[in-house]
Amino acid sequence: MDSLFGGRNIKMSTLTDFSQLSKATRFHLKNVYSCLAICMLVAAVGSYIHVVTGIIQGGIMATLASIGLLILLGITPHTKENQVKRLGFLAGFAFFTGVSLGPLLDRVIEIDPSIISTAFMATTLIFVCFSLSALWAEQRAFLYLGGTLFSGLSLLLLLSLFNIFLGSMLLFKIHLYVGLLIMCGFVLYDTQLIVEKFRRGDSDYIWHCVDLFIDFVNIFRKLLIILAMDKQEKKNKK
Repeated sequence: MDSLFGGRNIKMSTLTDFSQLSKATRFHLKNVYSCLAICMLVAAVGSYIHVVTGIIQGGIMATLASIGLLILLGITPHTKENQVKRLGFLAGFAFFTGVSLGPLLDRVIEIDPSIISTAFMATTLIFVCFSLSALWAEQRAFLYLGGTLFSGLSLLLLLSLFNIFLGSMLLFKIHLYVGLLIMCGFVLYDTQLIVEKFRRGDSDYIWHCVDLFIDFVNIFRKLLIILAMDKQEKKNKK
């Protein structure tokens, strides 16, 4: 029994061992993921307001608001004096991103409300696993994925434009699944990029949070669509 529990303790300590990262890097990542948690909460509030209250509706205006706040965040210098202002821009960006998800959530709720919780849990699991894989890696090999991932995004953009004229469901599904795979790759890439940027003197944890938040939202959105389509197809067969 002792050896069994001892082995289990070793495994648990391995899971939480980030000794390859400096103390300063670990502190920076703590700030990044704290901001990410706040973004998730604020985005959830934005989605709730759209779906339940209808006070603010998702649409082109909400999307433009999120883009505008993101631009304001990007052009505001990373200084101690601007920290509260930039956190406000970040929260606003997350809020309107959540509102923008509202129309998709409305459609998913019509099909099966449980899809939302399933997609969120799956997204969280994927995000945590890929993030830990990137942080555990001794070498920053995932940084070399950048060129491949951005090329993949360009091809997906061309595919989506091409499919506007064809209207092929097969191409749409390919776009979804390949896009999901690429977004998972971006979690690896962005996580290691944050660590590398900090090592080179970039301590802007607020902007670093934006990269991971966008990755999370994109994975969540694609899983929502995939699960909803699968559920709808099963209903149609009955």
